[in-house]
Amino acid sequence: MTDTRRRVKVYTLNEDRQWDDRGTGHVSSGYVERLKGMSLLVRAESDGSLLLESKINPNTAYQKQQDTLIVWSEAENYDLALSFQEKAGCDEIWEKICQVQGKDPSVDITQELVDESEEERFDDLSSPGLELPPCELNRLEEVAELVASSLPSPLRREKLALALENEGYIKKLLELFHVCEDLENLEGLHHLYEIIKGIFLLNRTALFEVMFSEECIMDVIGCLEYDPSLPQPRKHREFLTKTAKFKEVIPISDPELKQKIHQTYRVQYIQDMVLPTPSVFEENMLSTLHSFIFFNKVEIVGMLQDDEKFLTDLFAQLTDEATDDDKRHELVNFLKEFCAFSQTLQPQNRDAFFKTLSNMGILPALEVILGMDDIQVRSAATDIFSYLVEYNPSMVREFVMQEAQQNDDDILLINLIIEHMICDTDPELGGAVQLMGLLRTLVDPENMLATANKTEKTEFLSFFYKHCMHVLTAPLLANTTEEKPSKDDFQTSQLLALILELLTFCVEHHTYHIKNYIINKDILRRVLVLMASRHAFLALCALRFMRKIVGLKDEFYNRYIMRNFLFEPVIKAFLNNGSRYNLMNSAIIEMFEYIRVEDIKSLTAHVIENYWKAVEDVNYVQTFKGLKLRYEQQRERQDNPKLDSMRSILRNHRFRRDARTLEDEEEIWFNTDEDDLEDGEAVVPPSDKLKADEDLIDPISKFMERKKLKESEEKEILPKTNLTGRQSPSFKLSFSSGNKTNLTSQSSASNHPGSPGSPGSPGSPGSVTKSTTQAAAITTKGGLVGLVDYPDDDEEEEEEEEEVESKEEGPPLSKKSRLGS
Repeated sequence: MTDTRRRVKVYTLNEDRQWDDRGTGHVSSGYVERLKGMSLLVRAESDGSLLLESKINPNTAYQKQQDTLIVWSEAENYDLALSFQEKAGCDEIWEKICQVQGKDPSVDITQELVDESEEERFDDLSSPGLELPPCELNRLEEVAELVASSLPSPLRREKLALALENEGYIKKLLELFHVCEDLENLEGLHHLYEIIKGIFLLNRTALFEVMFSEECIMDVIGCLEYDPSLPQPRKHREFLTKTAKFKEVIPISDPELKQKIHQTYRVQYIQDMVLPTPSVFEENMLSTLHSFIFFNKVEIVGMLQDDEKFLTDLFAQLTDEATDDDKRHELVNFLKEFCAFSQTLQPQNRDAFFKTLSNMGILPALEVILGMDDIQVRSAATDIFSYLVEYNPSMVREFVMQEAQQNDDDILLINLIIEHMICDTDPELGGAVQLMGLLRTLVDPENMLATANKTEKTEFLSFFYKHCMHVLTAPLLANTTEEKPSKDDFQTSQLLALILELLTFCVEHHTYHIKNYIINKDILRRVLVLMASRHAFLALCALRFMRKIVGLKDEFYNRYIMRNFLFEPVIKAFLNNGSRYNLMNSAIIEMFEYIRVEDIKSLTAHVIENYWKAVEDVNYVQTFKGLKLRYEQQRERQDNPKLDSMRSILRNHRFRRDARTLEDEEEIWFNTDEDDLEDGEAVVPPSDKLKADEDLIDPISKFMERKKLKESEEKEILPKTNLTGRQSPSFKLSFSSGNKTNLTSQSSASNHPGSPGSPGSPGSPGSVTKSTTQAAAITTKGGLVGLVDYPDDDEEEEEEEEEVESKEEGPPLSKKSRLGS
């Protein structure tokens, strides 16, 4: 059997001064070689992993609190706590710690973190303890000064705490408080306020246990009513005794549990309402108060959870139709508080807690509560539902899918949640925002489980789109039957914006489910009606929805958009926006820029063919002109497939006449499929090809020399073309004085010569007739000579080529021969 004496929970204090649970395990002490000393070790009970390994430092201050807690600081701003299941285990470990530090195990704190000064050390040696003045009315000022002077020094705080503890001084002070109140002695009451506030800052559990006991706590609160900085005393006791009423919705039979609930409420009230807001320097002095409340809450939840009769009665009354509305209201509020307290539990216990609630029927109970007319009750039920969804969304999904097999769509829990979101009466839709967040968590595939037998994502999404999506989109479809939204008030627009936000999330994460729904129900067209809304935020939500669809680059979506001309509302909104430079303008332009940059061909063609006239005058950005260019390039590639192939080679190949190039060309030639060759092409081996290339170099050089001499007398052989930024069906080149080439296309053909064939493509010099002779373009630069062949252009170019050939004494070029160096 497992030794429960050493069973502990490990806690760390976070930046918000709240305790975070790090897990449950079993603690032991032993020598750790790596740390060179005796250490505390906690191993997880689930898998035996090491949760804590902490050396017992001789200078570290350890505190024992409430008989089952040991708290200490590992470093600055890093506090640790061990919460023991049994007092015996806590005592054993405490003895080990005190043994290492050479302390008496009867103390509750081993030492202070901050080293005392030399003067304090001398004081410590000369005076073993702090002597308090007699607790008398005329000595209260002296006591207040002593407390205030002790707070800055850790050593004096320790001495003062021990003196207060040993002499039962707090109870004597509280007796004086009654005397001062009876005598209306304001000066004495002000001194008592300072004294009690100072005792809180001593941060000692033993003192808190005295102050928060049933007999003392109300007097402590009374002392804190008389703040000297306020003109009139507060009335905290009156509030706690008359206004704040403890409602026992289900009778609690355990008196210890009842007392613990009262104590926790009052201490929480002291922390939140009575004590002044602590300064930066005082905040750490109240860490023990935070811990006291935290561990009280853990204890309360544990005691309630173990009381099976209590929980059974609670859920029986919640689901009983005979329970009146007021009673049910109280039960729901209690359950909400109960769930809030459960957040302090460690993960394993919290899992068991929610499983217990689930077995008790919390989800059917919530269904009943959400069907009530009382807004406050529904609000509390929503909070409880949020705890369940955030902790275990799979549990909620499993319930609603099982429920769908028995009930109609109208009364499904998830549809009730959607209806409450839609019917939220708050002008700011605070409840609707919360519910939309819960729905988003439920439909998020990231937190859905996949097992060998089933996939939760597939099952739940199929269920959701079949049974729930029509309820979610109902307000959207009802409001977009015309060309403009039928209701365009602020609250309706906010609701539609929330729905669109959730639909946009679905587009991103649900792939084919949402795609089928959008296309079959024509959702995008209805959404784009909202582009005409007078509320810019709603129009932008509609645009964002479309942008998310376009961003998927899914041809199913693209064909749907083109078939229904769904860019039209966007173009209208763009034109109606005019020249205003605002978010709408930028968002629309960004969408078209995305289409251009990503080269979505189908949408590019659709936009230019249908809406170019509307946007051709937009000059302050180049987006639409860039789209037009993309469109024209597409048309050229469609009209001349060879040109597209040639352009690819221009981009991807550089001519290098070295050993590697020759090897590559031979490899390409041997790998060339005969089916890829055009009809009538002669195949020339690479060796013959090289010979043909060498034969061509001499006539080319002669031609270039003659060209330089006659350039001033002759016209250009090929007409120059305009650089319009648009590619023509074929490349036209002209020789300039610098022997450079002008290209119609913007591609870097002069740097990457090439053609629709590879450098080693087959060809046979002299085998091509005059009618099939190709236009030749020659470039010379820095001693480099290159020859590029291009496809047939027109008869005029052939005549010009004949003129060139009549002046050139070289063999005619084959269709696919290439030369570069």
